[in-house]
Amino acid sequence: MFRHRPPSRAARPAPRALVPAARLGCRWALLGLACAAPALTAGADYATDIRPILESYCVKCHGPEKPKGGLNLVGFADAAAFQHDPKLLEMLLQRVGEFEMPPGGKPQPSAAERTQLLEWLKAVFEGIDFDKFEKNPGRVVLHRLSRLEYNNTVRDLFGVTNRPADKFPADGAGGGGFDNNADTLFIPPILLEKYLAAAEEVIEQAPAERLFLFKPGPLTSKRGAAARTLEHFTMRAFRRPLEPEERRGLLHRYDQAVRTGKSHEEAIKQVLRGILISPNFLFRAEAERAADKPYPITDYELASRLAYFFWSSMPDEELFRVAARGRLREPKTLEAQVRRMIHDPKAASFAESFASQWLGVRNLTTTAQPDPRRFPSYTPALRDAMYREPVEFFLALLREDRSLLDLLQADYTFLNEELARHYGITNIVGPELRRVPLTDPNRGGVVTMAGVLTITSYPLRTSPVLRGKWVLEEILGTPPPPPPPMVKGLPPDDAPKESRTFRQQLEAHRQKPECAACHQRMDPLGFGLENFDAIGRWRTEIGNQPVDASGTLVTGERFTGPAELKRLLLEAKRQFVRNLTEKMLAYALGRGLERYDFPTVKRLSETVLEHECRSSVLLTEIVKSYPFQYRRGSAPAISGRPLAPPGVAAAASRAQRPTQ
Repeated sequence: MFRHRPPSRAARPAPRALVPAARLGCRWALLGLACAAPALTAGADYATDIRPILESYCVKCHGPEKPKGGLNLVGFADAAAFQHDPKLLEMLLQRVGEFEMPPGGKPQPSAAERTQLLEWLKAVFEGIDFDKFEKNPGRVVLHRLSRLEYNNTVRDLFGVTNRPADKFPADGAGGGGFDNNADTLFIPPILLEKYLAAAEEVIEQAPAERLFLFKPGPLTSKRGAAARTLEHFTMRAFRRPLEPEERRGLLHRYDQAVRTGKSHEEAIKQVLRGILISPNFLFRAEAERAADKPYPITDYELASRLAYFFWSSMPDEELFRVAARGRLREPKTLEAQVRRMIHDPKAASFAESFASQWLGVRNLTTTAQPDPRRFPSYTPALRDAMYREPVEFFLALLREDRSLLDLLQADYTFLNEELARHYGITNIVGPELRRVPLTDPNRGGVVTMAGVLTITSYPLRTSPVLRGKWVLEEILGTPPPPPPPMVKGLPPDDAPKESRTFRQQLEAHRQKPECAACHQRMDPLGFGLENFDAIGRWRTEIGNQPVDASGTLVTGERFTGPAELKRLLLEAKRQFVRNLTEKMLAYALGRGLERYDFPTVKRLSETVLEHECRSSVLLTEIVKSYPFQYRRGSAPAISGRPLAPPGVAAAASRAQRPTQ
């Protein structure tokens, strides 16, 4: 999740690759610290106690010559050098504590040495003074409206029900895996043509009573009515008050259109089409200031960030009113607005966009293709219900201010008749999803939802590897590295081969040295879900053999079945909350997280944990956070506004010229 920048001081290590977002405090990561011998760990010195351990067991792979993963541990001179990189310290704590470093098959430190290293890493991490870190709100890239944001914005601006942006090129997924990441919202040439067509479509389909708000009359000229109408829409389309020259420009274009023979209504439509092509509409632009240090965004910009976070759309009248009074950033006001916005029907866009991308259930309509002959009950209607279940669950969790830990284990879910039958639950009638209590401890939480279990399977069989990898990535935030090249895959189905069950075949695969380290982390988690078939149905046999849903963690701890797996995940709640915090912050900011975001993530996740993991705490703390409310300059400015991409600016200019 976090992207790391090369250190600038000589004492720091050489540039290295991304490290996973490991978590501090997980019982798996720090197993064994409770029995550490005080005499062994007290006052450990880096040069005499810790460096020899690293040189004996780590430097062969993480030294100056071809450092694995780009990590050169020789480059660290002392504890202070490690403290410059908190994420590295977290990663080392997790990997050493979970017996992933050194990997299996390599010389291992003794229990005393491992304990001493873990205690030292923990002490160094806890000794970091984050208040001394320079505050950095992060990069600000000119943020193009995504397809979802465009559709929702024109809906709320003009009352149209069509979705013109569905015809735009697909948005790519960026940092955090979300399609609202500004870095990946490019402007291919074909998009400029689509913008012109969409503007025409929106204005022609907008209801007349919505479009012509102010009508000429005895006390209002046509020009006066046009001025009020155009200012009303333009201010909302640009999501800020207009500059005097912008107001004059609107009337100038209206006058030009009238002079060329356009009627009053057609002249207004022509100017409005130009507004929908303006960079100030197509981009969530924020004013640049000549400032050496980060500065707070305006209340109108904060209103826009809030609206696109929770609604994927423009601010409403209430947000504009509060922003106009300059009171939006007041903590109590901000908290009240968050509560109001989450209960607004438009918040369904947030629940769907975030949950479907985080959990990956969007893939149900693309890459997930269960074999229709093996799984004839997997119908389009069942697939759609699988998709909606986690979305409705997440939305209810937010609106009811429930614990985020419900995502790991809950005694309720949202089902319709077909999905309930799929789960073996009776007395649910009708196609609408509704809240349903669960009595089976093996169900409940996102890990055991059918949509998640389906996207982590192959067409003909389940995949303990994919499921374990999904848990590591999406729940714990500790993704494994990519598999080595040229490794022979497993069979496409789960039928026994040469008298060996599929699990036995997988265990043989795990014995390969190049595969063992990662599979020791992934496979046990996936084995715990083997009672669910490739479309998430409960089963007790595979190929006439009893299901073996037992797993052994790298720490040696054993468990069996999804209920016990979820219990272990709940015990790793610090990891889960930290991971979810990172993902939601990345979504809220519309960018990938960087090393300088670490103090914010740490503070946010600790605050959430202190407040019983309430969802409202995570949401309000994100919108009150430094990176959400501040920005730093990144581009030259003209009249306090960012420069527009030349292609879009040219298209806007052409669209606003009067036609004969």
